[in-house]
Amino acid sequence: MKQGKIKILFVCLGNICRSPAAEGVMKRLIKEAGYESRFFVDSAGTAAYHEGEPADSRMRMCASSRGLKLTSRSRPVGIEDFYDFDYIIGMDNSNLDDLKREAPDVESLAKIHKMTDYSCKLSYDHVPDPYYGGTDGFTLVLNILEDACRGLMESIISSLDN
Repeated sequence: MKQGKIKILFVCLGNICRSPAAEGVMKRLIKEAGYESRFFVDSAGTAAYHEGEPADSRMRMCASSRGLKLTSRSRPVGIEDFYDFDYIIGMDNSNLDDLKREAPDVESLAKIHKMTDYSCKLSYDHVPDPYYGGTDGFTLVLNILEDACRGLMESIISSLDN
């Protein structure tokens, strides 16, 4: 396995719904697999609209119903993130476009991936933003994230074992 921690940054627009949920889901999967000492997981937004705020209360409530506690505070993606993280995972094409525009070099571009590219069972081309919808949207986001985070973790673990 690679030396040092594998660092994953999940990114959405405001860092209050999808990316903090992805962070929470991934942290739980890592803990369940016994890899806590091997990973560092964080989340950020392409915009600073909600900087310093906790995750959206509706997302926290929906996550809580699945035993997830979302404790992160919103922050914008910074240039240092492109150097610090091994994987930068965007939730939709708009997030990916923003990240690619901000990427300082070719190595950073190679770290940018779309969350749903790691989906195993569910077939969605992006993680939809639930902010302007109802509870069903938050539930759908968690379903997609649980599936895709499992695929991401399997992908990372298998690449490290080779």
